[in-house]
Amino acid sequence: MFGKVISSHMARATYDARGWHDAEIARVEPLALSPSAAALHYGQTAFDGLKAFRLQGGGIGVFRPERHARRFRQTTDRLCMPAVPIDMFLNAVLGLVRIDREWIPSSKDSSLYIRPTMIATEAFLGVRPAKEYLFYVIASPVSAYYAEGFSPVRIWIERELVRAAPGGLGTAKTGANYVASLLAAERAHERGYTQVLWTDATNHETIEEVGTMNVFVRFRDHVATPPLTGTLLDGVTRDTVLQVLKDWSIPTHERPIRVDEIIEASRTGDLVEVFGTGTGAVIAPVSHLGWDGGSLQVGDGAVGELSKRLFAEMTGLQRGTIYDRHHWLTRI
Repeated sequence: MFGKVISSHMARATYDARGWHDAEIARVEPLALSPSAAALHYGQTAFDGLKAFRLQGGGIGVFRPERHARRFRQTTDRLCMPAVPIDMFLNAVLGLVRIDREWIPSSKDSSLYIRPTMIATEAFLGVRPAKEYLFYVIASPVSAYYAEGFSPVRIWIERELVRAAPGGLGTAKTGANYVASLLAAERAHERGYTQVLWTDATNHETIEEVGTMNVFVRFRDHVATPPLTGTLLDGVTRDTVLQVLKDWSIPTHERPIRVDEIIEASRTGDLVEVFGTGTGAVIAPVSHLGWDGGSLQVGDGAVGELSKRLFAEMTGLQRGTIYDRHHWLTRI
Protein backbone atom coordinates (compact mmCIF):
# COMPACT_ATOMS: atom_id res chain seq x y z
CA MET A 1 0.00 0.00 0.00
CA PHE A 2 1.25 3.47 -0.94
CA GLY A 3 3.16 5.18 1.87
CA LYS A 4 2.88 2.50 4.56
CA VAL A 5 6.60 1.71 4.92
CA ILE A 6 9.19 4.35 5.80
CA SER A 7 12.90 4.09 5.01
CA SER A 8 15.60 3.97 7.69
CA HIS A 9 16.67 7.61 7.87
CA MET A 10 15.24 11.12 7.98
CA ALA A 11 16.69 14.55 7.30
CA ARG A 12 15.82 17.24 9.82
CA ALA A 13 16.59 20.82 10.89
CA THR A 14 15.28 23.13 13.61
CA TYR A 15 14.15 26.75 13.42
CA ASP A 16 13.95 29.23 16.31
CA ALA A 17 15.31 32.67 17.19
CA ARG A 18 18.71 31.60 15.81
CA GLY A 19 17.26 30.74 12.41
CA TRP A 20 17.76 27.30 10.85
CA HIS A 21 20.30 25.12 12.61
CA ASP A 22 21.31 21.55 13.50
CA ALA A 23 20.63 20.17 10.03
CA GLU A 24 21.36 16.44 9.98
CA ILE A 25 20.42 13.08 8.53
CA ALA A 26 19.83 10.48 11.23
CA ARG A 27 17.91 7.30 11.93
CA VAL A 28 14.13 7.65 11.81
CA GLU A 29 12.65 8.12 15.27
CA PRO A 30 9.35 9.30 16.73
CA LEU A 31 8.94 13.05 17.11
CA ALA A 32 8.80 14.53 20.60
CA LEU A 33 6.14 17.26 20.73
CA SER A 34 4.47 19.19 23.51
CA PRO A 35 0.71 18.57 23.74
CA SER A 36 0.38 22.32 23.14
CA ALA A 37 2.56 22.35 20.00
CA ALA A 38 1.11 24.90 17.58
CA ALA A 39 0.87 22.40 14.70
CA LEU A 40 -1.59 20.30 16.70
CA HIS A 41 -3.94 23.19 17.46
CA TYR A 42 -3.64 25.77 14.70
CA GLY A 43 -2.72 23.76 11.63
CA GLN A 44 0.69 25.18 10.75
CA THR A 45 1.77 22.13 8.76
CA ALA A 46 3.30 22.14 5.27
CA PHE A 47 4.45 19.30 3.06
CA ASP A 48 5.37 18.35 -0.47
CA GLY A 49 5.98 15.14 -2.39
CA LEU A 50 8.50 14.10 -5.02
CA LYS A 51 10.12 10.90 -6.23
CA ALA A 52 13.48 9.21 -6.76
CA PHE A 53 13.92 6.47 -9.39
CA ARG A 54 16.39 3.81 -10.36
CA LEU A 55 17.62 4.71 -13.82
CA GLN A 56 18.08 2.34 -16.69
CA GLY A 57 21.77 1.48 -16.91
CA GLY A 58 22.41 2.34 -13.27
CA GLY A 59 22.28 5.41 -11.09
CA ILE A 60 19.47 7.26 -9.35
CA GLY A 61 17.45 10.25 -10.44
CA VAL A 62 15.22 12.68 -8.55
CA PHE A 63 12.58 14.39 -10.69
CA ARG A 64 12.37 18.21 -10.58
CA PRO A 65 13.54 18.75 -6.98
CA GLU A 66 14.14 22.49 -7.48
CA ARG A 67 10.55 22.99 -8.65
CA HIS A 68 9.29 21.14 -5.58
CA ALA A 69 11.50 23.29 -3.37
CA ARG A 70 9.93 26.44 -4.82
CA ARG A 71 6.42 25.08 -4.34
CA PHE A 72 7.23 24.15 -0.73
CA ARG A 73 8.24 27.77 -0.18
CA GLN A 74 4.95 28.97 -1.69
CA THR A 75 3.10 26.86 0.85
CA THR A 76 5.14 28.00 3.85
CA ASP A 77 4.81 31.65 2.80
CA ARG A 78 1.01 31.28 2.76
CA LEU A 79 1.07 29.67 6.22
CA CYS A 80 3.34 32.32 7.82
CA MET A 81 6.14 29.77 8.26
CA PRO A 82 9.87 30.45 7.76
CA ALA A 83 11.25 29.83 4.29
CA VAL A 84 13.49 26.83 3.81
CA PRO A 85 16.45 27.92 1.64
CA ILE A 86 16.50 26.10 -1.71
CA ASP A 87 19.99 24.68 -1.03
CA MET A 88 18.91 23.39 2.37
CA PHE A 89 15.84 21.72 0.84
CA LEU A 90 17.91 20.08 -1.91
CA ASN A 91 20.66 18.96 0.48
CA ALA A 92 18.07 17.32 2.73
CA VAL A 93 16.23 15.56 -0.11
CA LEU A 94 19.25 14.45 -2.12
CA GLY A 95 21.25 13.57 0.98
CA LEU A 96 18.46 11.34 2.27
CA VAL A 97 18.15 9.60 -1.10
CA ARG A 98 21.91 8.92 -1.16
CA ILE A 99 21.87 7.36 2.30
CA ASP A 100 18.67 5.34 1.76
CA ARG A 101 19.35 4.47 -1.88
CA GLU A 102 18.91 0.77 -1.14
CA TRP A 103 15.27 1.49 -0.35
CA ILE A 104 14.54 2.55 -3.93
CA PRO A 105 12.56 -0.27 -5.57
CA SER A 106 13.75 -1.66 -8.89
CA SER A 107 10.43 -3.09 -10.06
CA LYS A 108 8.43 -1.46 -12.84
CA ASP A 109 6.20 1.48 -11.81
CA SER A 110 7.90 1.66 -8.39
CA SER A 111 9.89 4.51 -6.87
CA LEU A 112 10.96 6.14 -3.62
CA TYR A 113 8.39 8.71 -2.59
CA ILE A 114 9.97 11.63 -0.69
CA ARG A 115 7.95 13.70 1.78
CA PRO A 116 9.43 17.06 2.91
CA THR A 117 7.43 18.39 5.87
CA MET A 118 7.41 21.37 8.22
CA ILE A 119 5.47 21.65 11.46
CA ALA A 120 5.14 24.35 14.10
CA THR A 121 6.64 22.99 17.32
CA GLU A 122 6.40 25.97 19.66
CA ALA A 123 4.42 25.05 22.79
CA PHE A 124 1.72 27.66 23.31
CA LEU A 125 -2.02 28.19 23.10
CA GLY A 126 -2.83 31.31 21.12
CA VAL A 127 -3.66 32.25 17.55
CA ARG A 128 -0.49 33.65 15.97
CA PRO A 129 2.36 32.29 13.84
CA ALA A 130 4.64 30.05 15.87
CA LYS A 131 8.26 30.98 16.54
CA GLU A 132 9.73 27.45 16.46
CA TYR A 133 9.56 24.85 13.70
CA LEU A 134 10.85 21.46 12.61
CA PHE A 135 11.64 20.73 8.97
CA TYR A 136 12.11 17.08 8.15
CA VAL A 137 12.18 14.74 5.18
CA ILE A 138 11.15 11.08 5.17
CA ALA A 139 10.90 8.57 2.31
CA SER A 140 8.77 5.58 1.42
CA PRO A 141 9.18 2.89 -1.27
CA VAL A 142 5.97 2.85 -3.30
CA SER A 143 4.31 1.20 -6.27
CA ALA A 144 1.29 2.54 -8.19
CA TYR A 145 -0.76 5.12 -6.28
CA TYR A 146 -4.17 3.74 -7.23
CA ALA A 147 -5.12 0.10 -6.84
CA GLU A 148 -6.16 0.23 -10.50
CA GLY A 149 -2.56 1.02 -11.49
CA PHE A 150 -2.65 2.60 -14.96
CA SER A 151 -6.15 1.26 -15.58
CA PRO A 152 -8.87 3.94 -15.85
CA VAL A 153 -10.45 5.24 -12.64
CA ARG A 154 -13.99 6.38 -11.90
CA ILE A 155 -14.34 9.96 -10.61
CA TRP A 156 -17.25 11.63 -8.79
CA ILE A 157 -17.94 15.30 -9.58
CA GLU A 158 -18.63 16.92 -6.19
CA ARG A 159 -21.29 19.67 -6.32
CA GLU A 160 -22.18 20.03 -2.64
CA LEU A 161 -19.10 20.02 -0.40
CA VAL A 162 -16.22 22.47 -0.86
CA ARG A 163 -12.46 21.88 -0.72
CA ALA A 164 -11.24 25.45 -1.24
CA ALA A 165 -12.69 28.92 -1.82
CA PRO A 166 -11.15 32.06 -3.35
CA GLY A 167 -8.69 33.62 -0.93
CA GLY A 168 -8.32 30.40 1.05
CA LEU A 169 -5.68 27.68 1.24
CA GLY A 170 -6.45 25.94 -2.05
CA THR A 171 -2.99 26.43 -3.51
CA ALA A 172 -1.12 25.33 -0.36
CA LYS A 173 -0.04 21.76 0.38
CA THR A 174 -1.17 21.74 3.98
CA GLY A 175 -3.06 19.24 6.08
CA ALA A 176 -6.15 21.46 6.24
CA ASN A 177 -6.63 21.07 2.49
CA TYR A 178 -6.73 17.31 2.75
CA VAL A 179 -8.86 16.84 5.84
CA ALA A 180 -11.44 19.05 4.12
CA SER A 181 -11.60 16.50 1.30
CA LEU A 182 -12.11 13.33 3.33
CA LEU A 183 -15.89 13.34 3.74
CA ALA A 184 -16.51 13.84 0.02
CA ALA A 185 -13.97 11.11 -0.79
CA GLU A 186 -15.67 8.66 1.57
CA ARG A 187 -19.05 9.39 0.01
CA ALA A 188 -17.54 8.89 -3.46
CA HIS A 189 -16.09 5.52 -2.43
CA GLU A 190 -19.53 4.44 -1.19
CA ARG A 191 -20.90 5.25 -4.65
CA GLY A 192 -18.20 3.15 -6.34
CA TYR A 193 -15.88 5.97 -7.39
CA THR A 194 -12.14 6.21 -6.79
CA GLN A 195 -11.81 9.94 -6.14
CA VAL A 196 -13.57 13.32 -6.13
CA LEU A 197 -13.41 16.03 -8.80
CA TRP A 198 -13.97 19.33 -7.01
CA THR A 199 -15.97 22.18 -8.48
CA ASP A 200 -15.85 25.91 -7.75
CA ALA A 201 -17.01 26.89 -4.27
CA THR A 202 -19.49 29.54 -5.40
CA ASN A 203 -21.70 27.92 -8.02
CA HIS A 204 -20.29 24.39 -8.48
CA GLU A 205 -20.29 25.01 -12.22
CA THR A 206 -16.62 24.72 -13.19
CA ILE A 207 -14.22 21.88 -12.37
CA GLU A 208 -11.04 22.52 -10.37
CA GLU A 209 -8.97 19.46 -9.40
CA VAL A 210 -9.26 15.88 -8.25
CA GLY A 211 -8.55 15.26 -4.56
CA THR A 212 -5.04 13.94 -5.23
CA MET A 213 -4.18 15.38 -8.66
CA ASN A 214 -4.83 18.06 -11.25
CA VAL A 215 -7.19 17.28 -14.13
CA PHE A 216 -6.99 17.60 -17.93
CA VAL A 217 -9.80 17.25 -20.47
CA ARG A 218 -9.09 16.34 -24.08
CA PHE A 219 -11.76 17.68 -26.40
CA ARG A 220 -11.84 16.93 -30.12
CA ASP A 221 -9.70 19.93 -31.12
CA HIS A 222 -7.72 20.82 -27.99
CA VAL A 223 -6.69 19.90 -24.44
CA ALA A 224 -7.84 22.04 -21.50
CA THR A 225 -6.99 22.23 -17.80
CA PRO A 226 -8.38 24.59 -15.13
CA PRO A 227 -6.26 27.73 -14.57
CA LEU A 228 -4.32 28.42 -11.38
CA THR A 229 -6.66 30.88 -9.69
CA GLY A 230 -5.59 30.26 -6.09
CA THR A 231 -8.12 27.52 -5.37
CA LEU A 232 -6.21 24.54 -6.75
CA LEU A 233 -2.70 23.16 -6.42
CA ASP A 234 0.13 24.25 -8.68
CA GLY A 235 1.03 20.68 -9.56
CA VAL A 236 4.58 19.92 -10.66
CA THR A 237 3.32 17.07 -12.85
CA ARG A 238 0.68 19.45 -14.25
CA ASP A 239 3.41 21.93 -15.13
CA THR A 240 5.49 19.16 -16.72
CA VAL A 241 2.58 17.87 -18.82
CA LEU A 242 1.78 21.39 -20.03
CA GLN A 243 5.36 21.75 -21.25
CA VAL A 244 5.34 18.32 -22.92
CA LEU A 245 2.08 19.12 -24.72
CA LYS A 246 3.65 22.38 -25.89
CA ASP A 247 6.72 20.48 -27.12
CA TRP A 248 4.38 18.22 -29.10
CA SER A 249 2.52 21.24 -30.57
CA ILE A 250 -0.80 20.00 -29.17
CA PRO A 251 -3.23 22.94 -28.69
CA THR A 252 -3.61 23.30 -24.93
CA HIS A 253 -5.47 25.93 -22.92
CA GLU A 254 -5.53 26.81 -19.23
CA ARG A 255 -9.14 27.94 -18.93
CA PRO A 256 -12.34 27.43 -16.92
CA ILE A 257 -14.10 24.17 -17.83
CA ARG A 258 -17.80 23.93 -17.02
CA VAL A 259 -19.38 20.67 -15.92
CA ASP A 260 -22.15 21.30 -18.45
CA GLU A 261 -19.51 21.68 -21.19
CA ILE A 262 -18.13 18.22 -20.39
CA ILE A 263 -21.61 16.68 -20.39
CA GLU A 264 -22.48 18.32 -23.72
CA ALA A 265 -19.15 17.29 -25.26
CA SER A 266 -19.85 13.72 -24.21
CA ARG A 267 -23.27 13.90 -25.90
CA THR A 268 -21.84 15.25 -29.17
CA GLY A 269 -18.78 13.00 -29.22
CA ASP A 270 -16.34 15.89 -28.67
CA LEU A 271 -15.17 14.53 -25.29
CA VAL A 272 -12.18 12.33 -26.10
CA GLU A 273 -10.28 11.84 -22.82
CA VAL A 274 -10.11 12.91 -19.19
CA PHE A 275 -6.99 12.24 -17.13
CA GLY A 276 -5.40 13.32 -13.89
CA THR A 277 -1.78 14.30 -13.25
CA GLY A 278 0.12 14.07 -9.97
CA THR A 279 3.36 12.96 -8.35
CA GLY A 280 1.72 9.84 -6.94
CA ALA A 281 -0.30 8.69 -9.92
CA VAL A 282 1.78 10.36 -12.70
CA ILE A 283 -1.02 10.02 -15.30
CA ALA A 284 -4.39 8.61 -14.25
CA PRO A 285 -6.87 8.02 -17.10
CA VAL A 286 -10.54 8.45 -16.22
CA SER A 287 -13.17 6.04 -17.56
CA HIS A 288 -16.35 7.42 -15.97
CA LEU A 289 -17.60 10.65 -14.41
CA GLY A 290 -20.54 10.62 -12.03
CA TRP A 291 -22.51 13.47 -10.45
CA ASP A 292 -25.74 14.10 -8.64
CA GLY A 293 -27.66 14.16 -11.91
CA GLY A 294 -26.23 11.15 -13.70
CA SER A 295 -23.04 9.66 -15.08
CA LEU A 296 -21.16 9.34 -18.35
CA GLN A 297 -18.49 7.14 -19.88
CA VAL A 298 -15.43 8.94 -21.22
CA GLY A 299 -14.81 7.73 -24.77
CA ASP A 300 -14.95 3.96 -24.86
CA GLY A 301 -14.01 3.72 -21.18
CA ALA A 302 -10.49 2.51 -21.97
CA VAL A 303 -7.12 4.28 -21.57
CA GLY A 304 -6.97 7.07 -24.14
CA GLU A 305 -4.24 7.50 -26.76
CA LEU A 306 -2.92 10.75 -25.27
CA SER A 307 -2.92 9.33 -21.74
CA LYS A 308 -0.83 6.38 -22.95
CA ARG A 309 1.58 8.67 -24.76
CA LEU A 310 1.96 11.02 -21.79
CA PHE A 311 2.45 8.16 -19.34
CA ALA A 312 5.21 6.70 -21.53
CA GLU A 313 6.85 10.12 -21.86
CA MET A 314 6.66 10.96 -18.15
CA THR A 315 7.93 7.60 -16.93
CA GLY A 316 10.67 7.68 -19.57
CA LEU A 317 11.81 11.12 -18.42
CA GLN A 318 11.72 10.05 -14.78
CA ARG A 319 13.77 6.91 -15.43
CA GLY A 320 16.25 8.47 -17.83
CA THR A 321 15.21 6.51 -20.92
CA ILE A 322 14.03 9.61 -22.85
CA TYR A 323 16.16 12.63 -23.71
CA ASP A 324 15.74 15.22 -20.92
CA ARG A 325 15.66 18.42 -22.98
CA HIS A 326 14.48 20.55 -20.05
CA HIS A 327 16.99 19.15 -17.53
CA TRP A 328 14.29 18.00 -15.13
CA LEU A 329 16.13 14.98 -13.78
CA THR A 330 18.78 15.42 -11.06
CA ARG A 331 21.11 12.44 -11.19
CA ILE A 332 22.80 11.07 -8.06
